[in-house]
Amino acid sequence: MANSTAPSSSLMLTYAASTAHTKVLTPSIITFKSNAPIFSIRPLALNTSGHRNSLLDWANPCPQRDPNQFVAAAMGDTATAPPPKPKKRISASLLKIDRVRCKRFLEIQKLRETEKEYDVKTAISLLKEMSSSKLVETAEAHFRLNIDPKKHMDQQLRATVSFPKAIGLTFKVAVVTEGGNFDEAITAGAEIVGGEDLIERIRGGFREFDKLIASPDMMVKVVSLGRLLGSRGLLPSPKAGTVTPNIPQAIEEFKNGKKVEYTADKTGIVHIPFGKVEFSEDDLILNFLAAVKSIGSNKPVGAKGVYWRSAHICTSMGPSIRLDVREMLSYKPTSNI
Repeated sequence: MANSTAPSSSLMLTYAASTAHTKVLTPSIITFKSNAPIFSIRPLALNTSGHRNSLLDWANPCPQRDPNQFVAAAMGDTATAPPPKPKKRISASLLKIDRVRCKRFLEIQKLRETEKEYDVKTAISLLKEMSSSKLVETAEAHFRLNIDPKKHMDQQLRATVSFPKAIGLTFKVAVVTEGGNFDEAITAGAEIVGGEDLIERIRGGFREFDKLIASPDMMVKVVSLGRLLGSRGLLPSPKAGTVTPNIPQAIEEFKNGKKVEYTADKTGIVHIPFGKVEFSEDDLILNFLAAVKSIGSNKPVGAKGVYWRSAHICTSMGPSIRLDVREMLSYKPTSNI
């Protein structure tokens, strides 16, 4: 006896209509192409006068195709469903080369060569020449160091630099002290002075100050604000000069901008403002060299290898100027400065 088996790549289905009025369709072969084996459906008699749901029962043997589209084709619907809209993806931030610069920026960046390393005096002169904004811009220094503060605790850098010339920035100073230091702090020009009441205000969310100075006897209570002020760089520290018994002197230095606190970010870069563009070249050079000397003298214990990787100066609204690190470290100002 011969064995007759149906091919595995086809499926024979017969739909028995339960209504009296039937419409016989012309036998045809409907083939679905997919990654899986090909399925062929040979309808013998289909009732198209019933509900659409009745066709879904035998349209589901091919799960990789939408049953509604198959039913629409079997019912003779000419309208096709619109294609699905592509999912909106969050656009990544534009790269530096893709950003649109203003005409002023594009003009002034032609004054310097991108890959050239300048000496200190030439860079300061070029910095003043490139300042074309109507506002008085701040001169900034950016140093990339061979440290990793995020992974190594002994490579963190936080210190202060005392400039020979005030950098032209003013800061709002708050003082936490008690006793007779209240009157001294107010006379020295502190905007906010308090004791335990000020600590409670800070714990409640008060942050309307740029520098927080504390007397040594109050640090026992100020330490409790570490979680609130530590990440903002506002927690007083003896190394930063914000914990001192000589409160009037600290207020004068920080308020007038003669002393600036700096810290290395998680990528090992230090950002320091060292003056205004309207300053003379000699004053800018003196302040810049003071910043370089301070960073070098406060080198972290865990720093290994070459400490200085690169150095740039720029205005607050202008392009950067790359410096020759070796010349910068060995530069000595002229005697008439």
